[in-house]
Amino acid sequence: MAMLGGMRVVELANMITGPLCGMMLADLGAEVIKVENPEGGDLFRSWRGGTYSAQFGAYNRNKRSVTLNLKTELGREILGALIDRADVLLQNFRPGVLDRMGFAQTELMRRNSRLVYCSISGFGNNGPYRDRPAYDAVAQGLAGVSSLFLDPAHPQFTGPTVVDNATGLYACYGILGALLERERTGVARQVEVNMLEAGISFIPDPFANMSNGNITPGPTARVEASQSYALKCGDGKLLAIHLSIQEKFWHGAVAAFNRPELLKDTRFADRALRVENYMDLKDEFQAAVASQPRAHWLPRLDAEDVPFSPVLTLDETMEDPQVHHLDTFFETTHPTEGDLTLIRRPVYFDGSRDDQSATPPPALGEHTEEVLCEIGYENELARLKTNGVI
Repeated sequence: MAMLGGMRVVELANMITGPLCGMMLADLGAEVIKVENPEGGDLFRSWRGGTYSAQFGAYNRNKRSVTLNLKTELGREILGALIDRADVLLQNFRPGVLDRMGFAQTELMRRNSRLVYCSISGFGNNGPYRDRPAYDAVAQGLAGVSSLFLDPAHPQFTGPTVVDNATGLYACYGILGALLERERTGVARQVEVNMLEAGISFIPDPFANMSNGNITPGPTARVEASQSYALKCGDGKLLAIHLSIQEKFWHGAVAAFNRPELLKDTRFADRALRVENYMDLKDEFQAAVASQPRAHWLPRLDAEDVPFSPVLTLDETMEDPQVHHLDTFFETTHPTEGDLTLIRRPVYFDGSRDDQSATPPPALGEHTEEVLCEIGYENELARLKTNGVI
């Protein structure tokens, strides 16, 4: 997909927030040059040892890797040359780090008037928390996200990195808007995204309920209101149903579970009462499904047009017929790191995804010489290696 063809992004980013944003831009055709420390590179590379972890691979396809020692004057000079030729600089250092290295945002945008400068931080570029380190669990806690997931009696973080991923999405959204405006007006923008506000923005309904509806959401508030249930079947396998607002789904679930008496139960006479008595209704549904294996219930729910799914493990998801039909996963081979399974972007244009040529995540420094030759350093490579710059 070449929608962003001709756009060059210099990525100075580690872990998830910045790399996810860079990968999304690369998926749309931007040339993303990932600048890494020669000593280990992106911190995610060594997550399980080595320099090519699965975690790194998840966020770095379609990029080129250049290693530069930014503690050296020559390394900083080359980085400056790359930024001078870029459309976007994407970085997720703590506020002030690039300034101290001589790459202040105002100076970079003065040198390159078309540069969209995107900085991702934990808590913003100013304020009392500006200099604190931030990771997903920290941002989840401060943004209120964790209060909607954790059991106060037995607190335990589970699941994926919600705020990290949301922050990367919002950064990409901001960059795309800034690029569109620049193409229309010639004016480049500074884009700032922080994990705290990304986490808050990713859960607007609980804040709206609290601020405007006098409802204090807790860990089960959304599932109660949406009438979502996870149930264990007779064979120990799980299924999920989501009855939402429409009355027909309530009637369909009662019919599928063969519990017509629930329609006459005063605890469940209308949706408001079903929300109020959520745990009682969950117990009734649970008692019903426990009598048969999951395979018994899935066709019955389907026949009654109830929103449902089996709760699949990751390997089961990869083998699901609909996932196969969508061709969500694809195989590629890195010339030195071997075979990889990657996920296609979830966005279609004109009914298709022409991403068959997606390149695997780069090895550390894989494209250093190639990129440096492109910007005029072809005669300096031996000196740069000798001086520990690359």
